[in-house]
Amino acid sequence: MSEVEAEKKVEEEKVQKGGELLFCGGTCWDSIGRRKGSLEGNLVSPTRMRPLVGVDIRFVASGSTSCHCMALDVEGRCYTWGRNEKGQLGHGDMLQRDRPTVVSELSKYKITRAGAGRSHSVVVTEDGYSLSFGWNKHGQLGSGSIKNEIEPSPVRCLLSDVNNVACGAEFTVWLSSVEGTSILTAGLPQYGQLGHGTDNEYNTKDSSVRLAYEAQPRPKAIASLAGETIVKVACGTNHTVAVDSNGFVYTWGFGGYGRLGHREQKDEWAPRRVEVFQRHNVLPPDAIISAGSVNSACTAAGGQLYMWGKIKNTGDDWMYPKPLMDLSGWNLRCMDSGFMHHFVGADSSCISWGHAQYGELGYGPDGQKSSSVPKKVDILEGMHVISVACGLGHSLVVVDRTNVGDRLDQLDIYDGKASGEGSEEPGKKSPVAKKTVKKGVTKASENSKKRKKSEDLSDSEDEENSSDDESDESEDQVNGQTEQKGQRGGKSSGRGRGKGAKNTATEKKSTGRGRGRPPGEKKSSQPAEGKGKTGKRGRPRKR
Repeated sequence: MSEVEAEKKVEEEKVQKGGELLFCGGTCWDSIGRRKGSLEGNLVSPTRMRPLVGVDIRFVASGSTSCHCMALDVEGRCYTWGRNEKGQLGHGDMLQRDRPTVVSELSKYKITRAGAGRSHSVVVTEDGYSLSFGWNKHGQLGSGSIKNEIEPSPVRCLLSDVNNVACGAEFTVWLSSVEGTSILTAGLPQYGQLGHGTDNEYNTKDSSVRLAYEAQPRPKAIASLAGETIVKVACGTNHTVAVDSNGFVYTWGFGGYGRLGHREQKDEWAPRRVEVFQRHNVLPPDAIISAGSVNSACTAAGGQLYMWGKIKNTGDDWMYPKPLMDLSGWNLRCMDSGFMHHFVGADSSCISWGHAQYGELGYGPDGQKSSSVPKKVDILEGMHVISVACGLGHSLVVVDRTNVGDRLDQLDIYDGKASGEGSEEPGKKSPVAKKTVKKGVTKASENSKKRKKSEDLSDSEDEENSSDDESDESEDQVNGQTEQKGQRGGKSSGRGRGKGAKNTATEKKSTGRGRGRPPGEKKSSQPAEGKGKTGKRGRPRKR
């Protein structure tokens, strides 16, 4: 036992000491996950970032729908870079940044943890405070207000004694050391991912069919977990995985593809214990957990990795946790899941697998693009991985500099663009920012625009790539892809989504899904009065 304790101490020291950050994946931030724009400049091998060469990075964060990255150094500084259309980088503007840049407004704090959503970011300070920035349409910043839809500079979250944070696409989960309120959530409740027993669904005033979901802008403790102490949490796009101090695993939120591990696909609006991890198979204190867009994972007894949900683009979904035998016997230290890919740090190797489009698996120019089975990242073989994070089309790996000789010097260094990076962005995006700020004041006059944007968002959640800047790429885009396959092959089409499916049903009505193409064509050739009617809802006019 003393050996294990000694090993843990060494691990903690290494995390405190930090290491070199390496990046692989797409760098065209405004194009990733969308149909428009150039996709040149992908970094297919782990690459050093010029501003962070020699900087001791101890923690990295991104998310399954995030096109931006966060890195924390041992001094507590927070660096961000990537897409910034909603101010999610925290620099007070909407300028895209290719280079890691210190968030100056956080310089008075020592940042210890961070989380990234689709278009928002949240950090935790050493003193137990939490600050957030970016998109706040659904209250995901936890500031208690949704008056400002965009907060490009850090604002305080309404809670204290925070020790960890995780972000889904449009919601945030905090872990607190306060007894009875160890887990709190805020943001979009659409699929029950906030865990409060409701999806806060209501009918909008102007339509009896259109559904909306009441935002939760103030962090609220999950009542059903008041008697438990939650010690670990991970968020997928619209679902949450948590572990309590007894080693029990809870999941809730969107249930499609079995990502909750309950042998069914119904949405869970409150935390539900995963049966597999009870009795003799509870999670040990050093277990790791992760949540991808449509899957979940954790290590249980003996360090065995279990996964469930949509694991591959083809084949059956895993409706309950199953051991991933390819990684049996490995000592897994860290893991993260992105849109449809995974990264693991184990022993003196770095292992990745999944579906990739931008080189995010790091196999190099001569390696394969995707891999359905775990495979070593050869260029990092023999290196000790401290921390990993996966985003939408990219991966971040922090490696220990000791015992690697001059191998780091042989890796490429990415410069990115100079300080005027994203020069095409400012002209394009700044007016959007101004509009959004006005929205808080002239809410009534802009209602119709908001409705249209909301519809655009729900539309894009069923496509793999979206050209609408409101919604980048979400887990439901994978769902959309597979649903089409499911119609041909049967098994995986939108099955049993539970209550969360209501919104999708509404979308289906307006898009004419399931009627085949000829009816769709007929529809478009209907008389002008019919057109005018649907034009009010936004979609036909958008085409």
